[in-house]
Amino acid sequence: MTDLVDTARRPVIIGNCSGFYGDRIGAAREIVDGGPIDVVCGDYLAELTMLILAKAQAKDPSTGYARTFLAQVEQVLGTCLERGIKIVSNAGGLNPAGLAAAIRAVADKLGLQASVAHVEGDDLRGDLGAIVPAVEGTPVSANAYLGGWGIAAALGAGADVVVTGRVTDASLVVGPAAWWHGWTPTDWDALAGAVVAGHVIECGPQATGGNYAFFSEVKDRRYPGFPIAEVAADGSTVITKHPDTGGLVSPGTVTAQLLYEIQG
Repeated sequence: MTDLVDTARRPVIIGNCSGFYGDRIGAAREIVDGGPIDVVCGDYLAELTMLILAKAQAKDPSTGYARTFLAQVEQVLGTCLERGIKIVSNAGGLNPAGLAAAIRAVADKLGLQASVAHVEGDDLRGDLGAIVPAVEGTPVSANAYLGGWGIAAALGAGADVVVTGRVTDASLVVGPAAWWHGWTPTDWDALAGAVVAGHVIECGPQATGGNYAFFSEVKDRRYPGFPIAEVAADGSTVITKHPDTGGLVSPGTVTAQLLYEIQG
């Protein structure tokens, strides 16, 4: 487990490797190899994704998670363990326990010792009475959005990899930042800052020019690099990307992404 006293001396560096299910498969390798990071996170879930995962689970109950994430883990797990980089993702979808088991199998195949944790409790399909107003029929999926504290607890317990089902998108940053800095649920200002950081990087290269209306400002139009949030102990954050990657990080691209998250 990382020493909170030592890590509080500097920001935690969290790199995103996925903005959606089907995003660039090589992004995890790029973000891990491209420069120093402490955590690699990825967002895989949207309403359409939940439908896709539900259809897969209906055919095979052992599935229901984002299989592309499993391939990415296989590419980077050894390097992450060697460098102490944590992996955090909501790729568990409808079956986070199943994904955790699959990751353990990958680690075994690679001859690696990895502590893999999963966060559950979001799936309400077995308890539709918890939903108000009452639900008619049988929903494809029914999930509560969990926060980041389960992720923080798993990391605090020594997990190298944490996978979840439906958590708030920003929790993939808030949870690791809370663990790293030792925040409590009443550290409102710091948590609010991490929520902003989480929303900026959650959609991947949208924050680095991929969804920016003023595209003439983006001089490097190679595939945009994936974003990184350097979250300080007070919740203030620097948004950046690895050197020699495409796209642009500017007040404009970051503000546009934040507005995208706030507005329709």
